Amino acid sequence: MTAPNTNPLTYNGYINQIATLAVVTTTTVAGVVQGVDASFNTLIPQMLNYAELRIQRDLDLLPSQVSNTSYSLTASVNSLSIQISDFITLQTVSVSSGTSKVPLIPTSKEFLQNVYNDNTYTAQPQYFAIYGGDTSTSLNIIVGPYPDQNYNLTLVGTTRLPSLYQYATTANAGTSTTFISTYLPDMLIQASMIYISQFQRNFGPASNDPQMGPTYEAQYQSLLRGALGEEYRKRFEAVAWSSMSASPVATPTAG
Repeated sequence: MTAPNTNPLTYNGYINQIATLAVVTTTTVAGVVQGVDASFNTLIPQMLNYAELRIQRDLDLLPSQVSNTSYSLTASVNSLSIQISDFITLQTVSVSSGTSKVPLIPTSKEFLQNVYNDNTYTAQPQYFAIYGGDTSTSLNIIVGPYPDQNYNLTLVGTTRLPSLYQYATTANAGTSTTFISTYLPDMLIQASMIYISQFQRNFGPASNDPQMGPTYEAQYQSLLRGALGEEYRKRFEAVAWSSMSASPVATPTAG
């Protein structure tokens, strides 16, 4: 693996950056950097949650996309329960038919309930719909038509990326990084400082520095605009469904 052309943040590097910007004194214990203020140390896990989750929700990062082949449909049963821990968002469902994987078309549960409302007719499923579930453990989908046999499935969706906090109590605190801390360290810092502004009581008109929170928010939004364009380009969803940035001077040739 080649080294990234960025200045990645390890956990220790991240804490040092935040502590410097927030004017918090740090110390190193067993190779792990931490604040001397117990309250600062208490908020670190949720500060990372705030920053990392916000970045992932805003950007829908490609590395968060995963596939899962452990699920299958049972003949004459049109429902399937999926563990919530496997996916944050389910994007595609494909059935294996011989050597082919056939993607199902997403639709509404009302359509499936009206058109394929029982198992008197069975065939290879063509459609799927989200159908609620146990909000704490599982997500349910239904398919139509009812399957005429058992089918192996390939599910594709997004999951949460590992947090930098996983290295907070390990010997890797000064060496290991994550995707976000490697390729989006600027956004990670700015989002974290929005959170830390609340710790410093600098988040509203009655604070000592009422512009601190909004200033970091403005910087984060500025970085987000650039990162969003980059993510669209990765998916060939940029201008004219290409991977290129929009040019302010180029004009299309005459047909």
